[in-house]
Amino acid sequence: MDPYFHNPCDSPIIKKLFKHPKPKLWKILEKDVVDEIIFRTSNQRDRLMLELMARAGMRIGEVLKITPKDIEDRKIVLNEPKSGKESEVVFITQKLADRLKEYIREKGMPPDERVFPITYTAARAAIKRAGKLVGVNLRPHDLRRFSATYASRAGTPIEIVSKVILRHANLSRTQRYLGKISDAEAMKWIDNLHS
Repeated sequence: MDPYFHNPCDSPIIKKLFKHPKPKLWKILEKDVVDEIIFRTSNQRDRLMLELMARAGMRIGEVLKITPKDIEDRKIVLNEPKSGKESEVVFITQKLADRLKEYIREKGMPPDERVFPITYTAARAAIKRAGKLVGVNLRPHDLRRFSATYASRAGTPIEIVSKVILRHANLSRTQRYLGKISDAEAMKWIDNLHS
């Protein structure tokens, strides 16, 4: 290379200014902590919202858009989801489906009314209050991340976690959701695989 010509972006100052950001590592909640948050939440509406995020991997915005007509047995059909598709399906447990339907019946909700007719800000505040019950600074997306990580660590194939629980278009996005694995956990899984 000619000593008189050089790339100005190769200077140490420029390199320092324009480093690639390190991926953010989130703290993943443990199952017993999430269970305690849910069980200690006495408000039925808030508890259902927490469960939909923690057990079904739903985003807070998706939870707030649900109407009774979107619920089909153990499926919730999301119309106009974040992915840009026409619709997506969320699968829920039978217990959660039964509690959700009972809540709708008790409230006498018409098919087109939102099940949780509150604002995003009010929902975030309810989630934050629920976390405070057990001394955790809880945000809505923490529950979605927990849902993915718990499923993955329980042995659910990554494709199911990605395509069914999180409804991501690609696996690389899903992998960012999954928490860092400790050495002890890695050794446990290796032992389980080869024993």
